[in-house]
Formats: sequence, C-alpha cells, structure tokens
Amino acid sequence: MSPTVRGQGTGGPRVALVRSRFDAFGGAERFVQSAIAALSAQGAVLTLVTRRWPDNDGTAILLDPFYVGSLWRDRGFARAVCAELAKRRFDLVQSHERIACCDVYRAGDGVHAEWLAQRARIQSPLSWLATSLSPHHRYLLAAERELFTSPRLKAVICNSEMVREEAQRHFATPAEKLVLIRNAVDGARFHPGLRAEHGAAVRQQLGIPADATVFAFVGSGFERKGADPFLRALARRREPAWAIIAGKDKRAMAYGRLSVRLGVAGRVRFVGGVSDVRPFLAAADAFVLPTLYDPFPNAALEAMASGLPVVTSTKCGAAEIVRDGENGFVRDALDVGGLAQCLDRLDPATARGMGEAARDAVAPLTPEAMGREYLGLYERLLAGKLG
Repeated sequence: MSPTVRGQGTGGPRVALVRSRFDAFGGAERFVQSAIAALSAQGAVLTLVTRRWPDNDGTAILLDPFYVGSLWRDRGFARAVCAELAKRRFDLVQSHERIACCDVYRAGDGVHAEWLAQRARIQSPLSWLATSLSPHHRYLLAAERELFTSPRLKAVICNSEMVREEAQRHFATPAEKLVLIRNAVDGARFHPGLRAEHGAAVRQQLGIPADATVFAFVGSGFERKGADPFLRALARRREPAWAIIAGKDKRAMAYGRLSVRLGVAGRVRFVGGVSDVRPFLAAADAFVLPTLYDPFPNAALEAMASGLPVVTSTKCGAAEIVRDGENGFVRDALDVGGLAQCLDRLDPATARGMGEAARDAVAPLTPEAMGREYLGLYERLLAGKLG
C-alpha cells in the first residue's frame, strides 16, 4: 500500500510514533494503544509508523521490508523507518525502538545492556558466551549506544527511576534529557469490582476451590518474568496455594514439567497468552512477578488497580510504587526463600487490605495525566527548552 500521513486529533504537534510490531498479549503494544488515545484526546496529531498493526484505518505508515531472522528484521526496519521519515515532515519523531533518527526515545524496553547483565545471573558460562557472541545482541547494543549518543536525540522518556539511573550509568546521558513519565492504567477497566464480576466463574472454570489462596502471574517470556522462582516459591509456601500463569513462552512445557517436579502441578493453571487479563486478575488474591528485569510492567499496574497487592523484584520499575508490607513486597528476583516468605504473609484477608492500598497507589497514574505529561514534554521540546 502507499502509506499516507494522517494523524488522529486536530491541531497540536504532529508526532510520528515508531513501534515495530503488534502483539495482542504485549504490554508495550497495550501502552502504545493507550498512549495514542490519551495523546489524541490532548490534541496531538499522531501517525503510527510500524511493520503491522491490527484494524489499521489508513492512518499508519506500514513498513515491512523482507527479512530472514531477527537481526535482519530489526536492522531492516530501522533503515526503512529512517529513509521514510526523511521524506516527510513531522514536528517530532518519537521512537519506541532503538532507532537513531528520532527526537524522542521512549525507553520502554529499558537498557539492553542492563538486561543482559541481569540475565547473566541465571546463565551457564556456555549460555553467557553464546549471548555475548550473538550477532543480534551485538547489533542491539550498538544500536542502543548510537541512539543514546545521537546528537539529534532531545529527550529520553523513562518510565521508572531505575531506567533513568541505568541510562546515566551506561551512556552518561545528561540528566536534563532523561524525563520520567510513568505508565498509566485505566481505572475504569481495572478495578476491585472485577472480583465480583468474574472471580467465582473463573475459579470454577479452572477447577480452583472458592476458598483457596490464588496468586496470578502475567507475562510473556517466562525466563525474564520470573516464572521459575515463582513456582519454586509457591512450592515452599507453608500453606498450599494455587497459581494462574498467563503468558506466552516457547518453553512453556518445560515450566509445566518444573511444576510437576516441585509437586505443585495440581495447583498451577497455565492459561497461555490472553488478550484480556482482567478475569484472571479477578480470580486472584495477589499478583506475583519476580522478574529478572522489567522497566515498568503494565501487568503490575493493572493488578494494583484491580485491588491486588504485588510481589515483585528489585529490578522491576514497578517496585518504586510498592511500599513493602503495605501494598506489596519487593525481593531479589532469585531470592526464592524471601519470595516464599512474602507468599506466606498473603492470606486472602491480608491480601484484600493490602490490595486497597495498592489501588490507592496507582490512582494518580491515569491515561489523562500521562497524556498531559507527554504533551507538556512536546511543547517544551518545540519551544527549545529541552535537549
């Protein structure tokens, strides 16, 4: 097709928003959708630049160069985007990918160098060597450094203080370029009333007793999200509890076998990738995500808005809004004993009280507030007051 530039909304800055792909189960894609709605409501004129997007109404620029393998895919898309944008006029180009031809970079995936450092904690020497020699990872590291040191880059949107600190440490990015704008959550879609709407039915459907303690885990890519330590902590909990694990993973069967070895398979329900997590949050008493590395997972926000306390890790950006022992718990991702102790403390009655505090903690993080922060950043950039 021949793409055209037609933004959503009227007036306001014209912004190209670059995101490579759509995954119905992906938090980053859900963020882009909510950001488009919020920014359009604030008057920005947005054009999505992407490889593919469902329900495209002709407002997106679709660029899908032929590729074989992930390295060719990422490099080819980056080149195609920069070439296409050079032909068009936008007030600002905001990329959610590691592409140097942008004015604003949203570091929603965090810092790749930091992710590899955290992943190395669980890798064998041979696996670590394979990662360090991987052409794709080497490309991502080089693209990331080129991006963060690009003279064109005016601002980096960090969704957590953790990512802001990592950008300064790895790339010496000037502090004034690193802007904290946290993710938003729709409190009308995610709320404690979901329990009454869906909880009992989902438990019955999954064969979970009505009076059981249930922990929800939501995240695709089980290695990074911490499914292994979660299952091990579940097995060490003093009182038996149940788990709902939602998400995609190519090695999901291996985690099923792990649950068998740990003796918890009868109390774990793997439901696969789901486009709507609300029914499964409704069936849970608490949310657990002991992730190795996650800049600021939407799933944690959605759980807190739904009235669930959150157990997460020190390398999760959402830990910054968790008050330990009040609305959740924060432990090292590999501290299975510490995680098990947290699960021990979360009986249904305690979880309910902590869940109320969790809901209050995320109440200010509305899509409208996020849209105003983005628009304010754009206005400062266009006025030459930043970058």
